[in-house]
Amino acid sequence: MLHRIARPARWLPCFVILLASPAAAPAQPDPPKPSSSIQTEAVRVLVARPGDTLAQLLAGAGVEPEEARPAISALAPIFPPRRLQPGHEVTLRQDPSRDDALTALILEPAPGRTVTVTRTPSGWQAVEEEATRHRHLVYARGDVTGALLQDLGAAGLPQALSVNLVRMLGHAVDFQRELQPGDGFTVLFDRFRDAEGGLLRDGDVLHAEFRMSTRRLSLWRHETATGPEWFDETGRSLRRNFLRTPLDGARISSEFGQRRHPVLGFTRMHQGIDFAAPHGTPVLAAADGVVERIGFVSGYGRLIELSHPDRSMTRYAHLSGFAQGLKLGSRVGQAEVIGRVGSSGLATGPHLHYEIVENGRSVDPAIARPAATVLLAGEGLEDFQRTRRAILTQIAHLEPMQEVAWAE
Repeated sequence: MLHRIARPARWLPCFVILLASPAAAPAQPDPPKPSSSIQTEAVRVLVARPGDTLAQLLAGAGVEPEEARPAISALAPIFPPRRLQPGHEVTLRQDPSRDDALTALILEPAPGRTVTVTRTPSGWQAVEEEATRHRHLVYARGDVTGALLQDLGAAGLPQALSVNLVRMLGHAVDFQRELQPGDGFTVLFDRFRDAEGGLLRDGDVLHAEFRMSTRRLSLWRHETATGPEWFDETGRSLRRNFLRTPLDGARISSEFGQRRHPVLGFTRMHQGIDFAAPHGTPVLAAADGVVERIGFVSGYGRLIELSHPDRSMTRYAHLSGFAQGLKLGSRVGQAEVIGRVGSSGLATGPHLHYEIVENGRSVDPAIARPAATVLLAGEGLEDFQRTRRAILTQIAHLEPMQEVAWAE
């Protein structure tokens, strides 16, 4: 607990005038004295610094461990202490009449979300409150100049949404062959604000359209019984059983087929595709699978081989490292990070060598046509088309980077 320093009372001089009187006046009751038990609750605000834990933060403020532990335990189901981040504010309420005993902890882990744990006669109780959210729509438009992630950001799309969109596009777009400088795109996403207009959080991409030289790709986010999925205009899922590229927007530096080997110097069959990318770029599993081989393999360098449900296999070579905990027999999900781009083995620079093997033969990943995993029909398709029409109605009234309240 925090200990208060007692200070001596200060007395004000009092002058009394005595008047002579033939008869003693009746004694008057003394005026009531202010009650010393009326105290103002003390409030302190602490700010988490890098490396701080909630327990350390409270200890640094003088809160005894036996007081902090039950409060933190009550808070954990709503706000796990490990989620405390630098800059988070923690408000302490303390009772001066009980030697500054802790009475409440208040955190705001995200705008508009407040978590409070309060001492009650029956123990500590935690509650969570969220500010009233107002949904807005934001319309972004831009052109491809080179790096798609940067282009999306320049058009006004938040970084997290840009990364998710590019990763989703990996199912359907060959970034090297199809997406070229000069191609255009539009993106609609939602954003949530409080009653005063303050930003609470960015939502999700609802619709994206890419106008490429070879085709137009129109994508729609739709909630299904198993979670959100992306569909084309006909209700055909964008998700494929294989990603088109196992990197986020990488450039092809060497194609499938006969080529002069850059290290060995003679011509031989190149049985995969090379993607040039910075050292350490995350490498994604092209499909659900099981690790069949992992380790250093001659010219491949650090290599991962995955076997897949359709009996095909994918290889990922020249890695700089493997995902933590990944080992022989590990199961991985599609788009899960399995390693990092490197230049191990016979390589002149950082890149990913990617192979697909079917029936014992290497096939060109660039021309493989993976199948869609979901095709809407019946009521599911009708619901999707209603949602799509509602979004089109909203888009008709928007200009680039205009934000308007969602008209339900």
